Order: sequence, then C-alpha cells, then structure tokens
Amino acid sequence: QVQLVESGGGLVQAGDSLRLSCAASGRTFKTLNMGWFRQASGKDREFVARINWSGSSTYYGDSVKGRFTISRDNDKNTVTLQMNSLKPEDTAVYYCAARSYTRPVAIRPSEYDYWGQGTQVTVSS
Repeated sequence: QVQLVESGGGLVQAGDSLRLSCAASGRTFKTLNMGWFRQASGKDREFVARINWSGSSTYYGDSVKGRFTISRDNDKNTVTLQMNSLKPEDTAVYYCAARSYTRPVAIRPSEYDYWGQGTQVTVSS
C-alpha cells in the first residue's frame, strides 16, 4: 500500500508562484510513476502533469504547459509541482497520484492506483 500526503497549497494572487510537495511512503518510491491532478469545484478531475519513475520523462496538460514544472527526488521520496504565473483558473484541489512503474505512464485519473487527500490552491484575481 502506498500513502501519499500533499502539502504546500494556499491562497495566492494571480501571477504568484506556489510549490506543492507530495511525500510518499509504503513502497519503494523508485517503483512508482507519479502524477498531479486537480479538481475545481463542480468539474471533473483534470490531468496536470506526470513524471516517470526515474524523472527522465515528464508531460504536462495544455493548460499548465510552460508555467508548471514537475520533478521528483527519489532519495527523499517526494514529487514536487512548481507552479508559476498562477491564474484564477488554476484554483482547485490538487491531488498527487501514483501507479506502478511496470505500467506505462498515464494521464487519466482512472489509471492511477493511489491518491493523496488533496491540497487546496486558490488564486485570487
């Protein structure tokens, strides 16, 4: 079983930056492909970014490309989402997710096996 705990959310103004972290436990972190998703009120969960087990491959959703950066530290069992140039439409609960590295990297929520509890990000205009 994998436990994921997100942190770093908060209230910021448009144009600001925020850094989210996700700490993983319960399984060797290098055996997990990781992803970030978000869910705004009344909307479906949306893919934000994903990174493979080694950190050599990343992929971003169109709405965050060029503004957000996903990275991981396999020694510290953490995955990070650096969010720059935040916009009000980035307001959502952000979730960290994991799936086994033996399966291909994925961008659909249904393809992930483990989820954190989420952290709220609110961007005011």
